[in-house]
Amino acid sequence: MKKIIYLGYTLSLMLLVSACDQEVIDLQQPEEAVDECGDAQPGTADFSKFVSIGESLVAGFQAGALFTDGQNSSLGAIIADKLECVGGSETFNQPDINSKNGYNATYSIPNVITLGRLVLFDPDGTKGPRTPAPAPAGAPGVPEPYNSADLPGNYSGDKSKLNNFAVPGVQLAQFITPLTGGPATGNPAYNRLYERFASNPGTSTILGDALAAKPTFFLFWGGNNDVVGYAVSGGSNDGLLVSEADFQQRYGHIISQLLASGENVKGVIGNVPDITTLPHFTTVKYNAIPLDAPTANALNAGFTPVHTAFDATIAYLGHDPADIARRKVNFAAGSNAIVIVDESLPDLGPEFDMLRAANAINDAQRAALAPYEQSRQATAEDLILLSAGSVLGTIPTGGNAQTIIGLTVPLADQYTLTKTEADLVRTRTLAFNNYIKSVAAQSARIALADVNASFASFLQAGLLYENNVSITPNFIPPYGAFSEDGVHPNSAGYTYTANIFINAINAKFGSTIPPAKLGAYGSTTGIPVSPAGL
Repeated sequence: MKKIIYLGYTLSLMLLVSACDQEVIDLQQPEEAVDECGDAQPGTADFSKFVSIGESLVAGFQAGALFTDGQNSSLGAIIADKLECVGGSETFNQPDINSKNGYNATYSIPNVITLGRLVLFDPDGTKGPRTPAPAPAGAPGVPEPYNSADLPGNYSGDKSKLNNFAVPGVQLAQFITPLTGGPATGNPAYNRLYERFASNPGTSTILGDALAAKPTFFLFWGGNNDVVGYAVSGGSNDGLLVSEADFQQRYGHIISQLLASGENVKGVIGNVPDITTLPHFTTVKYNAIPLDAPTANALNAGFTPVHTAFDATIAYLGHDPADIARRKVNFAAGSNAIVIVDESLPDLGPEFDMLRAANAINDAQRAALAPYEQSRQATAEDLILLSAGSVLGTIPTGGNAQTIIGLTVPLADQYTLTKTEADLVRTRTLAFNNYIKSVAAQSARIALADVNASFASFLQAGLLYENNVSITPNFIPPYGAFSEDGVHPNSAGYTYTANIFINAINAKFGSTIPPAKLGAYGSTTGIPVSPAGL
């Protein structure tokens, strides 16, 4: 069973070795810049005071955290650097995080452990059976310089001179409510990463602070978290999926306020990428369970009592046979579908209780059926989240050698996005993007960066080679353009993304801002690290 217990790491191995299937391209230094600006022209826009506003994708967030190196290659910082060629300022002030590895709220336990950015970590070294997987900085065994993490301190610079007002984790509503800055308790809108640089925490707003900077040109890329939060929760938190009506009201208000700040103010806005196509949702396959014939047969035999109870709900309670058929588990030699929880299935709990009341099953049998009240094997239309790789094939707390997550115990709902949930994400993303497109079309002062289409093209191409640098739409070293969290680009990926915005600005306002060169603002995903001495 060892290969099953290490399944999460086996998945990572599949990830990394798949890089061998790509065309091998020698890593070279980027071309040296010679007069990067040339005869660049601003066109009809005034870039003298550039301000960026947005979420994690604008803040420089990558690998699950906001840390100094990532912030230095934020989307706003890269674009600001190129805007210098067309009248932009030589300075672009950000609320410096001053942290080597940042703070990872997903993995940290408040007042117990502080963990930081994700790195590819090989826990038993290159000669051990385990293979690299994303792990947070500060976790046991993770070596220097990734052996620590920091809680975010307050920004100590001049808040009135900031240019970047991006805050990781916020939804549209949080750009316009003072509650985003505090109080810290009993306040679901609170965001520590805004409070730390808010002009007046608990009174000011993100949008208000950005407007106070008096921009002549703005970048706004928001609304992603109005759908992303729901998706990365595996569809387990409906409250994170914003309605179309609320999205339109909030988005429209933000853009109208930005345009009303000055009759000559112009800007660029980005739309929402289809997150279901990004590595966080496409790396772990639905049929990621490798089994040999004897193991498959043994597992099938173990499911016989469960299937008997399923059939009893048909025979004695009139349950739909088609529904029962799709719940039954069948393993075979080769790659097998993961057993998952699907909360859209009718709950068999009450029917199992009826079987117990009729003495068709005993107390122990009823307890053993609890995990299968809403379970089935995954299909090709289901998406398995990257975070599932850390639990698949492991034994749950309090379990025994026969309880293996994804095999004999269903993978929990927060690790999967079922077809129904994925379709809802795609539908809502399309609706949001249609509205964003209409907002841009209504104003001659707004350019639209179609990030969704550009990401889709990149994902389909599978490789981009430019400036002697190659990037691929995954987080596989050494070319991966996405960071270890599978959602956010890394520094090279942000450079690629910056050019989507630069191209949109040039097309709309007749400017000739030079593109950012891949490799000039940071690298792709780093190679795996191992504990010291391994």
